[in-house]
Amino acid sequence: ELLGWEYDGPFDELPAIVAADAPAAHHVIAWDEVGEEEGTGIVHIAPGCGAEDFRLGQEFDLPAPAPLNEEGIFVEGFGWLTGRDVHEVAHEIFHDLEEKGRLYRFDPYTHRYPMCWRCGTPLVFRLVDEWFISMGPLYDKPREEVTPEEKAASLRYQIMDVVDQIQWIPEFGYEREMDWLRNMHDWMISKKRYWGLALPIWVCEACEHFEVIGDGEELHTRAVAGWETFEGHTPHRPHVDAVKIACPQCGGQMTRIKDVGNPWLDAGSVAYSTVRYRTDREYWEQWVPAEWISESFPGQFRNWFYSLITMSTVFEQIPPAKIVHGYATLWAEDGRPMHKSWGNAIWFDDAAEQMGVDTMRWMYLNQKLDQNMLFGYNKADETRRRFVIPLWNVYAFFVNYARIDGWAPEMSNGDGAMGDDPITHHPSPHLLDRWILARLKETIAAMTEGYESYIPLSVAQPAEAFLDDLSNWYIRRSRRRFWAARGENALADADKDAAYRTLYTVLVTFAKLLAPSLPFISEAMYQNLVVEVGRTSESASYLESIHHCRFPTAAPLTEEERVLVETMAAVRQAATLGHSVRASGNLKVRQPLARALIAADPRRREALARLLDLLADELNVKEVAFVEEEGELVNYQLLPVNRVLGPKFGKRFPLVRKALTRLVAAVAVARLHAGEKLRLTLEDGSEITLAPDEVLIQTEAREGYAVAGEGGLVVALDTTLTPELEQEGLAREVIRRVQDLRKQADYDLTDRIAVQYQAEGKLAEAIAAFRDAIAAEVLADALEAADAPAGDQVLEDTVDGHAVILAVRRS
Repeated sequence: ELLGWEYDGPFDELPAIVAADAPAAHHVIAWDEVGEEEGTGIVHIAPGCGAEDFRLGQEFDLPAPAPLNEEGIFVEGFGWLTGRDVHEVAHEIFHDLEEKGRLYRFDPYTHRYPMCWRCGTPLVFRLVDEWFISMGPLYDKPREEVTPEEKAASLRYQIMDVVDQIQWIPEFGYEREMDWLRNMHDWMISKKRYWGLALPIWVCEACEHFEVIGDGEELHTRAVAGWETFEGHTPHRPHVDAVKIACPQCGGQMTRIKDVGNPWLDAGSVAYSTVRYRTDREYWEQWVPAEWISESFPGQFRNWFYSLITMSTVFEQIPPAKIVHGYATLWAEDGRPMHKSWGNAIWFDDAAEQMGVDTMRWMYLNQKLDQNMLFGYNKADETRRRFVIPLWNVYAFFVNYARIDGWAPEMSNGDGAMGDDPITHHPSPHLLDRWILARLKETIAAMTEGYESYIPLSVAQPAEAFLDDLSNWYIRRSRRRFWAARGENALADADKDAAYRTLYTVLVTFAKLLAPSLPFISEAMYQNLVVEVGRTSESASYLESIHHCRFPTAAPLTEEERVLVETMAAVRQAATLGHSVRASGNLKVRQPLARALIAADPRRREALARLLDLLADELNVKEVAFVEEEGELVNYQLLPVNRVLGPKFGKRFPLVRKALTRLVAAVAVARLHAGEKLRLTLEDGSEITLAPDEVLIQTEAREGYAVAGEGGLVVALDTTLTPELEQEGLAREVIRRVQDLRKQADYDLTDRIAVQYQAEGKLAEAIAAFRDAIAAEVLADALEAADAPAGDQVLEDTVDGHAVILAVRRS
């Protein structure tokens, strides 16, 4: 019944309220944010003093008087309030309302209100003009129904496509980022501060037209005043504020806005501001996308992760990183955030001294990524007791008994099955030795997978399980072997040596597995077990630090395990396959190829289709296209899995092998990839069915292609080189060598140069054909043939068998 009623406002007489025509807007409206659980069910609207109120005001076209300046002082136009601090006038406002007869009742009422988390001061909302990057509309339809035209008009959907290309750890990070993109408003990129990134936005003082300046060169070109004040300074206040430019609309003077950039705007540009994106694109492509980034996730899905992805979407429509790794927050042991004022904060220097840095590292590795970590000295003691002390005890056990027995390993140059083992390990006949070495191989595989998957707990858990086996089972069950007296029994002596060799191998290899996580403890173990022992032997060969050693390797994983690991990231897998094709086919990375062809299942094909340009750049091909079937790229041979079908069919096994050869291979492979069984009729008239895991599919690349495939994804490169492709490949090799000369000459990234060269035949033709491209890439003002090239740096080399002399100098 109240909807539509008009009313008189309590401060309609104030000049600012009159000027805003606010009294005309005094009527009752409905709002979903008003509820019955709290308050009276009626609220006043202050569009100039709150985000929700402001959005409601926009919906109903309400005026939005903004009463406060940045110090919380009432501005001009608010009568007796002008010049007063907002925190000091509450009771005077009540008194004013009472005097005007507009106060029904005054009751103190406690309600939720924002407070500064640092000092506890109440916060106030104020309306200010800021600069935003438009995220575009959110369509009321499923994302898959958004058309290309609609997507082009909405940055948020373009960002979603890039988010799809990233591997999120934990996996729920993907949905959190998508949820933010579905619900976020435009991105505010400005702040009312003095220090910070000076936004390159100039506004006309006459017509209010604004322009965004691209770089310093453009600013210099367009400057009409103030350049002499700015020249020689970084683009920060106050110097950059002195530069004025002419308005292209009205000819008036344009001045830089006083705002600085939101810090996340700057932080989000790291993939393009730090790795030569504008000056050396080939170098930049080596770094972007980054392999991995990591940050605490509670706020980063809407801060750093979001800003990185947004900037990269705008620039290149690619992810800034292949993997985004998030983790929860570090809290104190009492379950609260750490605050100095609460007395529960721990400073790093104190923790390092009292806990030990490796203990802290292991605490972090044992933490689930999606749970807050409770950090403190009690937790450190628990970690030390559970892992660090048992590890050291096993090490001390070996060292003490080896010293007593005078046992030392036979050092060698060998690179045994466990990596850079400093002994030639003789397999032991003892059951416990064989068991612990088998467990060590399993642990190598598990920890390697944990490291490579960027899941710390997947490193810590198998390590702790192995240490438990080692200390609580192997050592305990082998003590008597180490205790046995020497010289009394040859078999016992041999068994004791086998135990020492086994435990030595285990300790050295386990230390290498732990080195990335426990760098100091593992180094201490290695120095004593390897370096000190090696120094006593003239024939010993060893590395001076554990961190110089190769990481241990284990027995190969099964095909099923390998496929499972490799199928975690389809896009990256495709790029990796493409590079492996080049390596196996002896195709140089810089040699452009005509095309790459991909066979993939529909879901992966859909994912890859969004990255064809990226794949083309990554693989250095002119085109990436899909084929319907893997059989268009390879020839198949179907073979029975002998170890399975041999025992199953016995004497009829040769008939099975022969029946497989009569199938149409491509059709059979498609069925197997779909998980279907094959029906075969044998020559004896019987019918059988074979499951996918009972048939081995062998492939061979068709002529003219180099092919690699894994997990249902196949990548083929067209190896045919046209004269044009050969020329471009030669030109890129020249570019690389000129860039190396620039580095050797210690030129600045922006230095312009002159290049002289001497070349003949195809190389000379290639340089001539790609003269402009070469010059553009290396920032050359001149690229000239010369009989005797000379400059600051000179290189004599061959490019694919063609002799060349290159020289560079500053222009």
